[in-house]
Amino acid sequence: MGRNNFDNGNKASGRDSGTFKKGPRGNAPVKKKGSGPYSKNTSDSETPSTPSKPSGANKKGFRKIVKRETFSSNPKGIRPKVDAPTKPKDPSDTSIRLNRYISNSGVSSRREADIFIAAGSVKVNGKAVVEMGYKVQLTDVVTFDDRVLNPEKRVYILLNKPRDFDSASKDATHPKSAIGLVANATKATLKPIGRLDKSASGLLLYSNDGELITKLTKPKNGFRKIYHATLEKALKADDLEKIRKGIVLEDGPVRIHEISHIKDSPATEVGIEILSAKNNIIKRIFEHLGYELIKLDRVVYAGLTKKDLPRGQWRNLTGQEVINLKMIQ
Repeated sequence: MGRNNFDNGNKASGRDSGTFKKGPRGNAPVKKKGSGPYSKNTSDSETPSTPSKPSGANKKGFRKIVKRETFSSNPKGIRPKVDAPTKPKDPSDTSIRLNRYISNSGVSSRREADIFIAAGSVKVNGKAVVEMGYKVQLTDVVTFDDRVLNPEKRVYILLNKPRDFDSASKDATHPKSAIGLVANATKATLKPIGRLDKSASGLLLYSNDGELITKLTKPKNGFRKIYHATLEKALKADDLEKIRKGIVLEDGPVRIHEISHIKDSPATEVGIEILSAKNNIIKRIFEHLGYELIKLDRVVYAGLTKKDLPRGQWRNLTGQEVINLKMIQ
């Protein structure tokens, strides 16, 4: 059958006539110019078979679809989470969590403290506590392995004390109180480790670590203290040798590690290193031999020096310095 004969001649192939013509995609209807539902060429007598162009339609006659998410600050429609109002803390409430209490005492971190609490190693007022989040008062007695803990964070302050400042005074407001020089260093309650005579100057250590204070103030603790002493008269060689061999005072013998004249200084100035922790020991040694002590400056204390620490100033100890102090037997 020929191509032009397939419908008795009623339909053409599009080559010579008909309403179809061959296009790039095969046979497609021919769109007449000026036709269409929204054509502006419709005469006045003709009535359009379709409604007028809707409001908001684009050039092709299709309504634009605007997504709600375009103008929404919450595209997925999820209701934002609103935090519950926090209840203000009662100023009179001084309780703190038990793990923080332990951490402040220097025993461990808070996470490690929780492990100790769960193991039953922590007692509050004599009773073991294994409850997480348990709160204690600062007046409670908390023990870890039968050792009483101090809830304050451990603080270690080294002061270069000037002369005429009293290291025994507890009144920080007094103008000549040594504790007043370190009052702004911390809010913790500090105590001097040992004492330094009012007329003396030099290194003085402050801390709230009761265990360390007890250790370093023992009469026989074995750590070095070096003093620069100035006498009212030159120290004789015989007396210097007596001090080096050891002096026996009314409260017992005094261990002298080393004593010598200071190089390029008058014979009235000596350096003396002792291991004893007795009060006013340097002054008492020279008075025992008939010498008056004019000036005394402590230049080394348990390995700590006055380097970069002007008179009247203080600094915090480094972590390594604290470790060294705790290793003292």
